Parts: sequence; C-alpha cells; structure tokens
Amino acid sequence: MNASFLDYYRCPENFATFGLIESAPGDSGYFRFGPNAVCYGRCLSDIPAKHVTDSLHNGLDDVVVRDKTIWLPFDPSEIAENLRHERYASAVTDGKQPGTTSLARGFYYTIRPFLSVAVRKHIQRIHFRNWEEIRFPNWPVDSNVDSMFEQLMLLSLAANAVERVPFIWFWPEGLPACAVMTHDVESVAGSKLCSRLMDVDDAYGIKASFEIVPEGRYPVSKALLNEIFRRGFEINIHDLDHDGRLFSDRRLFFERAARINRYGAEFGAAGFRSAVLYRNVDWFGALEFDYDMSVPNAGSLEPQRGGCCSLTPFFIGSLLELPVTTTQDYCLFHILNQQSIGLWKRQISLISERHGLISFIVHPDYIFQPRALAGYRSLLAHLSDLRSQGKIWIARPGDVNRWWRERSQMRLVNRGNGWEIEGPGKERARIAYASLENNRLVYRFERSNVTATGVAASNAAQDVLICAHKPTAA
Repeated sequence: MNASFLDYYRCPENFATFGLIESAPGDSGYFRFGPNAVCYGRCLSDIPAKHVTDSLHNGLDDVVVRDKTIWLPFDPSEIAENLRHERYASAVTDGKQPGTTSLARGFYYTIRPFLSVAVRKHIQRIHFRNWEEIRFPNWPVDSNVDSMFEQLMLLSLAANAVERVPFIWFWPEGLPACAVMTHDVESVAGSKLCSRLMDVDDAYGIKASFEIVPEGRYPVSKALLNEIFRRGFEINIHDLDHDGRLFSDRRLFFERAARINRYGAEFGAAGFRSAVLYRNVDWFGALEFDYDMSVPNAGSLEPQRGGCCSLTPFFIGSLLELPVTTTQDYCLFHILNQQSIGLWKRQISLISERHGLISFIVHPDYIFQPRALAGYRSLLAHLSDLRSQGKIWIARPGDVNRWWRERSQMRLVNRGNGWEIEGPGKERARIAYASLENNRLVYRFERSNVTATGVAASNAAQDVLICAHKPTAA
C-alpha cells in the first residue's frame, strides 16, 4: 500500500510507514482526506458517499499514529489507481466507459469529415452544454491525487518526528514544472500544414511531437516523417483511422491494436494517443508503446467525461501515462469561444504550483485561423519566457518518458552525514526536502544541491523552492 507514495516522491522507504487499520468494506465511494483531497474507493471508517456532491466523510479524522506507524482507513495505492484509472467514472455508468457505445456518436464520426468547423462547433456546443455542472474532477485543473500524497507526506513528517523528509525532485535540474507541446494531425489539410507549424514552433525554440493517423485520413509520406525527425520533432501514433470506434468493442480494439503496434514500429514512434481521447485503460496493455497520452486530467470538455485527477506522469502497467492537463486548442477557440489565452495561462499557473506536467494539444488542422494562430504564438511566447526565467522545463514527450522512467529507478541512500542519489540519470536529478512550516507543506533545496541556473539558483539565499500547499497535519 506504500508503493504509490514511494513512486510519487522517490523518498527512502523508512518514511513510508503506512498501514491499513483493517480490511475496508467492499463498497467504493467518495470521501475526503484532509482539506483538499477528494478520494474514491473503499474506506473503513465510514460508508463512502455514492455522489461527490454528498456530504463527504474526512478519512483524516480516523488516522491513528502509533510507534511511527501511520494507520490509515484506506489503501493509498488503491485510491490513486481508482482516480488515475477513472474507476469512479466506470462505477456511475455500470462498468461501461461513457461515450463509447452511442449510435449517435458513431453516426457523427461517420459524417464528421464532411462537416465544416462552423457546423461542427454548433453540434459540439449542444453536446457540452452542461459541462459547467460537472463537479468532479475539478475543472480547469484537478490535483486530488497530488493532494492525497501531500497529506500523506505531512503525516510522515509528524509520525517520524523529523523536520524534513528527503525525496528526489520531480523534474531534472531542479526545475519547478514541465511543459510539452503535441500536435494531433487529423486531416489532409492538417498534414500539409505540419511543416509550417514546425516553423512556428522553431521560432520560439520549442520542439513538439506530431501524432499521425496511420490509416484512412491522409497519405503518410516518408518525406513528412523524415522531415519531422530531421528537424528534431517527434512522431507518435494517433489512433488507427480516427473514426472514434477504437474502444467501442473489446475484440475490435485488440484487432486494431495489433495494426497500431505495427505502425508504431514502422514510424519509429514510442508514444500513442487515441482519437478524441477515447480510452479504456484496462485495455492499454495491448499497446506496445513506451507511453500514452490519451487520458485527460479533467475531462469536462471531452466527449468522454472523467479524468485521472493527477498532474504528474504515472504508470499503467509498463506503459507511462502522460496526462493531458490543459484545454485543447479547438475547444478553447471554438467551443468556449475564448478570445485570449487567459485560460491556458491560468492552467499553466495552477499546474506549475503543484510541480506538474503542463501538456498541450494543438492541431495544425485548426490553429492557422488568424485568431487561433495569434493566440498560439502568444502561448509559445509565454512558455518561452517561463523557460528563460527557469520556471519550466520544455521537453518533448519522449524526453519526459525517458526522465520519468529514470527517476522511477533512482533511490536515495544515506552516506555519512547526507543523502545521495543512485541510479542512471542521477547527474540531472536533485534532492529536495519536504517540511511543515506555518501549516504549509514546503519543498526546499539545500545550497549545495541547487543548480547553477534556474529558479532554485535564484532563491539560493533562502533555499526555498516553493511554499504553496496548505493541508494541515493531523
């Protein structure tokens, strides 16, 4: 039950002293854990609520600390998996993934290629008309998994009677957060605009990935694939033929997955994303990729509602999930009808405060409309500024995959009077310390552990990286 906490923080095992009071009852539901985390699963102390809008019991009230062991009324690893795998969404639809069996949806995707954006956006606005009434996950950014782990860290500090707990920082070189740009190519028009979009990205020194539909939508030329690689961008596989049916039937999925895997090997693609973010994580094991990018953080504005409630990458078996944590460009400009990138900036700020992954989906098919292109350039300029200030690491998805896999194998060892990191990639890793100050969870770097560049260096006099989390210790 300690595995998910240790994977999140990569701290020494002796600080993960959690135990289960006793086996929880079989019914799963919603409950709170501390002031900020909403959980879904089994909880011993009370009957969990069936609806997130019900009065929720706070499991923190039932925690018992005895001889440095923190006895919990639930299994944190089970709760983290329930949220990340969207078990709550499956429960409210009798085990069926929402949005995957609708005849109306099948008809829509049949005629979708023939509909103009002007027509499509009106249909989609009708579909999304009640999105603001959705109470879970929290929109525009959900951090319930992160909040649960932070509350557990506070309990660990108290139970072990220590001033600080060392852990391996989330991102290389001590950078506070990470951003990735991805481009889903949906049509012939979009495929013809890939070179132009690379020009735009390169103007701001940002490399992205291009998600290519391998069948049915447009011819995939070797010239296009070679250009993407030659210019330092990445290629991932985007569904099979983008008809919205990939997860509609188990047998169909496994038949298509075999073809998708062959295209991945042929294109040299390490990552995958489904069409329209349709998904069933229980089937992901059939995908022979290093990482997936099909699960939104908070999917209130996606055809398949739900979300993983997590701001950092996580493993689904051997597949690393890079969650989609910001609003898609099409949705921002056409569904919400936003005139600015204020929402994107707000999401960047919220995710950065929690040291998460800021991931974008921008389509060459739609972004070259004048208003959208101006907004996208503003976004790139903003990201570039944050990078120059040392506030984010801008990486390609494959770079994040390699780092997160390396970090997952690193460990802290105590040698002499200090801690050291062991494992491949350790030269880029940094040791951070979690502590409680004024009822806030604070992350610090020691002076000797601070990099020569970036935010950590600019704060070297105080050694404070960030002090923004507010859960109180039990």
